[in-house]
Amino acid sequence: MSDLLIQFRNKIDAIDSQLLALVNERAQLAREIGHVKSDGVIYRPEREAQVIRRLQAENQGPLADEAISHIFRAVMSNCRALEKELSIAFLGPLGTYSEEAALKQFGQGRQAVVCGSIDEVFRTVEAGQADYAVVPVENSTEGAVGITLDLLLASPLQVIGEVTLPVHHCLLSAQQDISQITHIFSHAQSLAQCHEWLNHHLPHTEREAVTSNARAAQMIHELVASQGTFAAAIASKRAAELFQLHVLAENIEDDPKNTTRFLVLGTHGVAPSGQDKTSLVMSAQNKPGAVVELLAPFAKHGVSMTKLESRPSRQDLWNYVFYVDIEGHQTDAAVHAALSDLASRATLLKVLGSYPTAII
Repeated sequence: MSDLLIQFRNKIDAIDSQLLALVNERAQLAREIGHVKSDGVIYRPEREAQVIRRLQAENQGPLADEAISHIFRAVMSNCRALEKELSIAFLGPLGTYSEEAALKQFGQGRQAVVCGSIDEVFRTVEAGQADYAVVPVENSTEGAVGITLDLLLASPLQVIGEVTLPVHHCLLSAQQDISQITHIFSHAQSLAQCHEWLNHHLPHTEREAVTSNARAAQMIHELVASQGTFAAAIASKRAAELFQLHVLAENIEDDPKNTTRFLVLGTHGVAPSGQDKTSLVMSAQNKPGAVVELLAPFAKHGVSMTKLESRPSRQDLWNYVFYVDIEGHQTDAAVHAALSDLASRATLLKVLGSYPTAII
């Protein structure tokens, strides 16, 4: 071993010792903060967002901003766990993209509460059996997740955060020869997102939709254990590791920019972080110009709208509610004025929550 290499390693060892001392000093301060909090709320998404944005702004490399986010979320997660290990509900089984989103937002210092459906995710947090929920709300290719929107309207839970997750699908199987595959299991949206790839590479293979991609991988694992199979699943690399399957092909999504947006749900509100978004749902009278009248307050008060999605109200035939995302926190002067104006025009107005915008 060269003297130069030894010198470099000695420097790294010294830095690692400094990092260890500083991380533990930070953890002690976090613990002290927990002792002086009066409301008992441990997770503060606005504060964590402020910390990560500041560090990314100061970052001069060579680490990418995404790596900075990952490292410091892990630090904050483990510091937070000294007060309490938060329980996070998400659509299971383990290996879903929902779990990946939960890991991205909360880090490893949390307890996974695996649910069998999105309805169950909501109910679990509403019943106090988990602290927070992570649910998919829209995909850049396939659009909105209708069940999530419907549940947001009915649920008392508040939106306290958002996570954007690039989705890269893999073809998984117990087989190692792709030509042997006769059947493919996956979530309906994932089958749609990989439609052209499947048509080109496996045009005659039967496709069947299941509740989640990870469930598809789990099914392949169970089939192999019981009788062997020539089936495959569309799922993530993590699912391949969890269920001991071969990755036959990677990045098989038709759109390389395929991204899913998830919402973080809780029972408390969130203070402004400085870069926020507010989600709401509203409805108008069934008359000409009613929707234009609903949108007018945003233009009047200079509030930028980033999303408008309609859904059947499930109350009257051909009656719709509109899901809207706007820039800013509901306590901001312009947003507050727009919402007050909107309340006098809408037949229904429910603010779903204000929260920090997603961080890479």
